[in-house]
Amino acid sequence: MIQKINTLEEYHEVYRKSVEQPENFWAEIAATFKWQKKWDRVLEWNFRDPDIKWFAGGRLNITENCLDRHLETKGDQVAILWEPNHPGGEAIQLTYNQLHTEVCRLSNALKSQGIAKGDRVCLYMPMVPELAIAVLACARIGAIHSVVFAGFSSRALADRINDADASMVLTADGAYRGPKTIDLKSIVDEALTDCPGVLNVWVLKRTGSAVDMVAGRDTWWHDALEGVPAIYAAETMDAEDNLFVLYTSGSTGKPKGVMHTTGGYMVYAEYSFRNVFQYNEGDIYWCTADIGWITGHTYIVYGPLLAGATTLMFEGIPTYPDAGRFWEVTDKHQVNLFYTAPTAIRALQAKSPDFVARHNLSSLKVLGSVGEPINEEAWEWYHEQIGKKKCPIVDTWWQTETGGIMISPLAGITPLKPGFATLPLPGIQPMLVDHDGNEMKGNGVEGNLCIRFPWPSMIRSTWGDHERCRKTYFETFDNAYFTGDGCRRDAEGYYRITGRVDDVINVSGHRFGTAEIENAINEHPQVVESAVVGYPHEIKGQGIYAYVICTGLPADQQEVRAGIRATVNAFIGPIAKPDKVQFVKGLPKTRSGKIMRRVLRKIAEGGSSELGDVSTLLDPEVVEEIKEGAV
Repeated sequence: MIQKINTLEEYHEVYRKSVEQPENFWAEIAATFKWQKKWDRVLEWNFRDPDIKWFAGGRLNITENCLDRHLETKGDQVAILWEPNHPGGEAIQLTYNQLHTEVCRLSNALKSQGIAKGDRVCLYMPMVPELAIAVLACARIGAIHSVVFAGFSSRALADRINDADASMVLTADGAYRGPKTIDLKSIVDEALTDCPGVLNVWVLKRTGSAVDMVAGRDTWWHDALEGVPAIYAAETMDAEDNLFVLYTSGSTGKPKGVMHTTGGYMVYAEYSFRNVFQYNEGDIYWCTADIGWITGHTYIVYGPLLAGATTLMFEGIPTYPDAGRFWEVTDKHQVNLFYTAPTAIRALQAKSPDFVARHNLSSLKVLGSVGEPINEEAWEWYHEQIGKKKCPIVDTWWQTETGGIMISPLAGITPLKPGFATLPLPGIQPMLVDHDGNEMKGNGVEGNLCIRFPWPSMIRSTWGDHERCRKTYFETFDNAYFTGDGCRRDAEGYYRITGRVDDVINVSGHRFGTAEIENAINEHPQVVESAVVGYPHEIKGQGIYAYVICTGLPADQQEVRAGIRATVNAFIGPIAKPDKVQFVKGLPKTRSGKIMRRVLRKIAEGGSSELGDVSTLLDPEVVEEIKEGAV
């Protein structure tokens, strides 16, 4: 039986059951999937170690649930609908039968290459159907996929390959991104000079760019698949076997590999997709994210395919060839459910309304927002101009670590309030605590957002460093998962995320640890030390403000600023380049040497008259100098 909520009253009843009888609740939902062997226990957990197991002893393969179980009834239905970067290019439709065949072929090819259950395969690819096929093929043979967003630099790619100890990389000659062509293969080649563990690279032909192929290591994708059988019996996996590792920035400089396992992730991905978007049979669903991020994993690939939906993949960007591209694609494919980021909404809001008016958006039924809290002005524009005041907006809050949407309206069911993620999904038990860990009960309170009870798709560990997982998410507050976000619960019990409370900046929905950016800046030969904070940005949500100490005040500040940005671009990628760089003689440090970031944030935000107590600083006078030189 499909588990879908249909009314607000039903939501409250289901939520009550999910909290009072969580194991029974999730067992009923899990029973709707195909298992090779039923689980022995629904849940074992403690948040001290942490040690969480869902459906332990259960045997399954997630791709049998994404593909095989749909073939009899949906074999000829479109599973993946792909729209290319360039308008006028040929869209590709893959039915469930065709997708199953392609996944099996690639599974056989990977297996013949020696890739086995538990091996890590790195995917650094454009947004093309082969990326989704590769994700599913890895899962089918039991290999752990590690998708790296194809906008990261060679250094960032190498760091992720080495941390995961990946033995194979799947890539392409190049990628189209708007008017640009990106030479992916050359980036991979540069990365692999520092990755001795990689034995094989497969290269998809996408742009036709000339590439260097390393003998004995590199193989063209089409050659690897030539003559390969189209049937592959899925590997048997334990519910707690690793499905994928996905890297996200943390408050220390080293990206952390968030680990997700198979059974619980599967159950939650499908359940959250179906209920948040109120998916109905035949709906065309489009999430504009990249599969390189968790949103693409859960809500382009796994969630929609588990539900037997048609999921649209888009290779391009929202402003190419003009700001009407999203709406042209929506009209062309008669999209019903549309999920994008506030950054994209704000960027398109700033353009002429003609870009919207020239397209028919009457097919839309549900709009979604993801990546960061959406500001009220953008919410209203989205509601009025795109949804024509008839489409509910699901303002979703979740994280790479949560695996799926945690707090969100259910489309057409939950009463909306702009700026609020509203209510938790069934099975999610949020709580607000003060800085001492005391729970703030009742409504009309603001504190640190924690989750008191496990949910199926939650992080299990960080790759190769379980202690880091414990310290980051479970040490701060006793017996709770700490999200790192501040949150307000209003008089109606609705949740509003107020932003990060740790040293993480959310730029266009992409999280970067301040230390990661600072480490990159400090690689510039003239930089002695730096401190990075976020500040409000009208398009990106948060911009990056860097305070930089150099060996001496630069004679040509613009040249050094450009050099610093180029250095960050080289070490991380263009999305992490600082928006503002201020050269300073010193940083506001306490006597123990800790940078007082709240002071730097206030100055970056333009609130230099409200800096609070700075008497504990080693040199309070440095604050006045920074205020005077603010950019």
